[in-house]
Amino acid sequence: MKKAAFLLALLFPLMSWGQSARQTDYINQYMGMAIQQMQKYKIPASITLAQGLLESAAGASTLARKGNNHFGIKCGLAWKGPYMLMTDDAPNEHFRVYSSAEESYEDHSLFLRQNPRYARLFELNMTDYKGWAHGLKRAGYATNPHYAENLIQLIENFNLNKLDLNVSGYSHQNSLAKEISNVIADHKIFMCNKNFYTFARSGDTFQNLSKELGVSQRKLRKYNEVDKDYVLQEGDIVFLLEKQKKADKSLKGKWHVVQPGESMYSIAQHYGMKLKTLYKINFRDADYAPQAGTLLLIR
Repeated sequence: MKKAAFLLALLFPLMSWGQSARQTDYINQYMGMAIQQMQKYKIPASITLAQGLLESAAGASTLARKGNNHFGIKCGLAWKGPYMLMTDDAPNEHFRVYSSAEESYEDHSLFLRQNPRYARLFELNMTDYKGWAHGLKRAGYATNPHYAENLIQLIENFNLNKLDLNVSGYSHQNSLAKEISNVIADHKIFMCNKNFYTFARSGDTFQNLSKELGVSQRKLRKYNEVDKDYVLQEGDIVFLLEKQKKADKSLKGKWHVVQPGESMYSIAQHYGMKLKTLYKINFRDADYAPQAGTLLLIR
């Protein structure tokens, strides 16, 4: 199963697989970014993703490909950055150009958050995607008379409203990750550092998790940096995709206080980061065993 299809099967099992592969790839690539924007600016992730899908033609539009502009935002008087000319409502209109898709997602959030036209949207419930869709149309985000209906259709076709659950920050035991969905029959799926994970239960093996989650045993071991002889223990964190090199950027410059019984490996798993990075940024070799009370830099 392809990575994009696997992620969407986890979160959106009811969707029609006749939908465009490009759309599913786009959702898989940017849903983590949409969730981060929701946490930061209180804009439903479903709305952000649906707008990105629609405005960028799932990343295939000229604006998205050449200008990293995923939301069709024009320059306006306040924009001092680079731009490109495109024909939209009129010939040669000025559209904002970004250095990355991440910058585009951030600017989209600021565009809504700082513009008085959209102020009433932030009074809506975070799960009211229909209210947000109609509110965007009424506030003049787009001239298409069916703009709200198009957003709602995308959200409902792909069940994107599942992303609008209370996903805030990270934490396995304190506050480093929230349950994102309970769509797997046996194991609940959580999210941490742009990745999905579950907790191993008593008697779990990589074999039974592989069958349930649709990820090969080899990949599960690789993603979780264990060899073929490692036996899962109850409570182990099992990531379903390759971990990020570093901890989440919100933790930059933060220190982890080593607790009794923790290892470099368990700490790396806790933050969803690669073990070798944890060693490297703390100038330790692979034989290092931290003592309780030691401070470790995590990003």
